[in-house]
Order: sequence, then C-alpha cells, then structure tokens
Amino acid sequence: MRPTIVRHKVNVMLLLLAAITYMDRVCISQMAGPIRADLGLDVRGMGLVFSAFSVAYALFEVPSGWLIDRYGPRWMLARIVFWWSLLTAATGLAGGLASLMMIRFLFGIGEAGAFPGVARVYDRWLPGMAHGRGFGIVLMAGTWSGFLTQPVVSGLMGHFSWRWVFAACALPGLVWAAVWLWWFRDDPGQHKGVNEAERRLLEVPADRRERRAVPWKRLLGSPNVWLVWVMYFGIIYGWYFYLQWLRQFIDAARIGEEWQRSWLSGVPMLGLGAGVLCGGVLTDALVPRRGLKWGRRLPGLVGLPVAALCLFLAWSGGAGIGAVWLMTAAAFFSALGAAPAWAVCLDIGREHAGTVSGSMNMFGNLGGALIPIVTGYTRAGTGSWTPALMSMAGCYLLAAVAWGFIDATRRIEPAAEV
Repeated sequence: MRPTIVRHKVNVMLLLLAAITYMDRVCISQMAGPIRADLGLDVRGMGLVFSAFSVAYALFEVPSGWLIDRYGPRWMLARIVFWWSLLTAATGLAGGLASLMMIRFLFGIGEAGAFPGVARVYDRWLPGMAHGRGFGIVLMAGTWSGFLTQPVVSGLMGHFSWRWVFAACALPGLVWAAVWLWWFRDDPGQHKGVNEAERRLLEVPADRRERRAVPWKRLLGSPNVWLVWVMYFGIIYGWYFYLQWLRQFIDAARIGEEWQRSWLSGVPMLGLGAGVLCGGVLTDALVPRRGLKWGRRLPGLVGLPVAALCLFLAWSGGAGIGAVWLMTAAAFFSALGAAPAWAVCLDIGREHAGTVSGSMNMFGNLGGALIPIVTGYTRAGTGSWTPALMSMAGCYLLAAVAWGFIDATRRIEPAAEV
C-alpha cells in the first residue's frame, strides 16, 4: 500500500501560513511614506512603530511556544492567525503615533508563536531528515511573499488609501484560520485522510508522544541554548532591516521611478528566500556526511562572515543600486543559517520544540526590535545609513562565532511526565 500524501498537504498549508505572515508584516513598510505623511510621523517615530511589533512578538514567543506544546498547534495556530489578521485590519484605524504603536504591539502579541507552531507541526508530520529542507521551504515562502507584497501593495495604493489596503491584507489570514481549524489534526493518526502506510511513515516513539513538563532549569542553564539565542539575535537583527527599512533606503537614494523602487525594495527578500532554502537543503545534505553537529553548523558558519563582507562593500560603495544588490547578496548569505537554526531547535528540543524554538525566536526578534530604533535614531542624528549597516555586519559576525560552538547533538533531557 502506498502512503497517502496528507503530510504534503499539511506542508502546503504551512507555506501559505508563512506567506500570509510576511505579507502582513511587509505591507506596513511599503506604506511607511503615506502613513508618516498622514499621521505626521518622523523617521524616529516610524522606527518606534516598527519596534512595537517586534518587542511584543519577541516577549510572547516563549508563552506562545509553551501553549503550542501544551495544547497543540491546531487550535493555537488558528488563534494566532485569526488574531493577527484582525489586527492587520485594525492598523488602518490608527489616528496617531500612540494608537499605531498600540495596534502594532497587539499585532505582535497575536503573531507570536506562528513559527514555533510550524516547528511543532514538523515534529509530528515531517520525517526527521527533512527538517532543514522543510524549514527552508517555509521561510522561503514567507520571504518571497514579502517580495511579491511590495508591488501588489503599491498597486493597491494607486486605487485605495493605506487604511483600506490593510483591511484587504487581513482577508487571506481569516480564510486560512478557518480552513486549518476544520481540516488539520495534531496527531497524524487522527486525520481521516491518512492511511496506514503514511501513519507508519510518520510514527514517532512512544516517549515522544508523552506530555512532559518543560525542563526550564535545564533549558535556561544550557550554554548550547544560550548560543542558539545569541546566534539568532544576530541573524534576525539584520533580517528586519530588509523588512522595514530598505524601501526608505531606496527612496532616500532616489533610485529609479516609483514602480522601480517598489520592485527593487523587494529584491533582498528574494535573497533571503533563496538563502533559507539553500541553507535548509545544504544542512540536510551535510548531516549524513559530516554528522549532526557540523551538518547544522557549516551553512551559517560560512555564510554569515560573507554577508558581513557584502555589507561592508555596500557601505564603501555608497547608497545606490549597486548597494542594493550587495545587500541582496548579504541577505542570501546571512539566511543560510536560518533554516538550520530551526532544525537545531527540533534536534535539541524534541517534544519541547515549540518552547525551545519560541525562546530562540524571542531573542531573534529582540534583535528585530532593536534595529528599527538604531536605524531611526542614527539616521535622524547623522543623516547616514552607515551606523545601521555596520551594526548589521557586526551582528552577523557575532552570529557566526556562536554557530562555531552550537552542538545539535546535545539534547535537552525531558522532565517528568505531566
């Protein structure tokens, strides 16, 4: 009997989840100019708005990851997507800096846990040797959705105000949440579409199915986990520059016409997407040859220093189209370590993958919360993009150092059953 393909359909739903996630994140950066003009915000105010989302997203990653481990990704992911979709629409109701920051903060609370939820789904629905590739494809779908969002939002704004564009961006998430809740099941054995052959393919040991308390003392006391946190902080610090500031970098450099800037501002998203896919495929190919430790390390260990070099070259060449292409290259090489990072969370966390990956993503998004403030204030104070680019390069080098010591074979031992 041939296995059914429900696991592949689950993966398609996760690809759509990632795509909607980045669409709703990126649309505000594309509309930053009209929002600033309408609400009277300067570049520092917009930086605070960007950070409001990232701070909330970071702070609620661990609680959301724990809830996903506790209650399962079916209900929790439906709740997450429904919440953030409503807050996407509500962004169009903002009347000033305070209300916009509050809405984006609530948006971040709602979206927290989305990718730890993906990790928890993969722990049950994807064979272990495909984890790197799976995360690479999911993150690629998100970043490439961010690329496509740029011209789509620009086109919509030719016909509607920025307030109505946010309402339009909320609709796909509401549909996704309803379909997911109706169709998905946490346990493959409980899904009506899974036959016995696919059930055996996805079967996990009995101890993995037991519900155990999170070993907080072991998690917080693990140097390996701390290295994962530092590494992901460095990667995502730079990631958010591409999400939130690149369009304004291009506008300031006065590169091309409006439609050209819309497309060009999304090009580094293609670099991020290609990087996470290549990193995921590469780590899964390296593990059988180099072992789990080096198979997970090498993509980020090699890619991040190259990314830092690309940013240095972009800075030394001045703000122009060449700098955008160099930043695209930096995005690609920095992203090589992203999919292996999520795979490491499954390697060391297992049944606590949601909590471990949530803690990693928390520190990553603390980096994402920091760079809008750094960029906004240094840009306002110096009129230059140099401090932001150099801080990104420094964080990439810090992440590379952390990768050199991360050991994916050091699993966090589970606590007692609850």
